[in-house]
Amino acid sequence: MADGYLETLLRYLAIDLGDRRTGFAVGDDVTGLVQPAGATETPIEHAGGMSLEREIERAIEEYLNRGDELVFGLPINMDGSEGVRAKRVRAMADRVASRTGRRVHFQDERLTTADADWQMARTGMTHGQKKTRRDAIAAATILRDFLTALHNPAEPFSDDDEGDTNDD
Repeated sequence: MADGYLETLLRYLAIDLGDRRTGFAVGDDVTGLVQPAGATETPIEHAGGMSLEREIERAIEEYLNRGDELVFGLPINMDGSEGVRAKRVRAMADRVASRTGRRVHFQDERLTTADADWQMARTGMTHGQKKTRRDAIAAATILRDFLTALHNPAEPFSDDDEGDTNDD
């Protein structure tokens, strides 16, 4: 591949925070390819959130290069308002951005878990297998939606300057 291609490639790590599990997905803005990247069973409230922050930092180290960015799924209510869960996601994103120096984006995650369940329907996977993959597939949907909105500004897009964290 040409050096110019590698220099302009920006990778993203999508994070689908859950009360019990957090899913990860990776992708880039050039090819638009998105891949589920696993999940952690670390509860969001364990050790005041520090355990989950460390798990997120491990995923960042594994999947991203310097300058790559994060996309957090934002649990917006069906009426468009933000509730307690959205505030927890924003707080976690702020802490991760402060600790890692990464730019953070937010993407509406409404119905991504339902979409993940639909994608896994009739796959022959057991309930346990689906449970372990659900959050990573939801994170992939979040990232795919983010990249689509990024390349098609007319699409609904929940990321804006006010929602960004760690702008330089």
